Amino acid sequence: MLILLILKSLPLCLSAGLKVHVPDSPVVALFGTDMVLNCSFSGVNSFNQSQLSVFWQLADTQQSVHSYSEGTSLFSDQLALGNASLLLRSVRVADEGTYTCFVRVEAYDKASIAMQVAAPYSKPLVTWEADNPKPGDVVELTCLAFGGYPEADVLWQDGSGNNLTENVTVSPVANEQGLFTIQSVLTVILEPSNTYSCRLTNPLLGDEGNASVTITAQGSSFPPVALWVTVGLAVCLLVLLVALAAVCHRKIKESCEEIRAVRTNQKHREEKEATPLIISSQR
Repeated sequence: MLILLILKSLPLCLSAGLKVHVPDSPVVALFGTDMVLNCSFSGVNSFNQSQLSVFWQLADTQQSVHSYSEGTSLFSDQLALGNASLLLRSVRVADEGTYTCFVRVEAYDKASIAMQVAAPYSKPLVTWEADNPKPGDVVELTCLAFGGYPEADVLWQDGSGNNLTENVTVSPVANEQGLFTIQSVLTVILEPSNTYSCRLTNPLLGDEGNASVTITAQGSSFPPVALWVTVGLAVCLLVLLVALAAVCHRKIKESCEEIRAVRTNQKHREEKEATPLIISSQR
């Protein structure tokens, strides 16, 4: 991007030690808004306007932009005060880069300023798909946000605040304006109940919001293998108890029959001993 302005009529200043000044730190411009890149010059004395030239260049592309027709302009009425700032209208992602301000008043000087473009993301949304989830199931949670710039950082946490980001895949996709849609997918093994949160951070704008979802898994809390082992042990124990009961029943029955037989024999003996002995005599 190149903007060139040569002034020919106003009596301004003649250089006696021209110095161009711009901010030392990078500046951040919000996508779609107007942005002023500050540039000033000093160390000049009275001179003719024909001796002054000011232009800006986007060093990253060397692309030319001519005057006001493509969304840029200088503050012409303030050049006499040493203001060579550039106005960018409706900032785009493509406008991001390092700009150099050139000033010549017989002598020549320049200075560069970095401009970063930022756009806020939409509020994150967490979704998941699972029918009748059970503990131990593998489930994918999706966190979605769109319309932001630059690419955001995504942090997943569980209800205890543990970082789950190592199980995450992130897919940033840029649209024709250069703005990103961020889709982050977290793979988890479900617990009986847990909360999962997705936090989105724009590197230039800071924390932009978070979303969370609580999943309560239904059904047995045992994994399938442990469930079958438990059922098998229970069946074995039941069979053992039935067998033990049968043995005890048989033993008790045999004991009762023995006692009954002993009592019967004893009764027969007592009856036999009680029968009177009859002796007949002949005279």
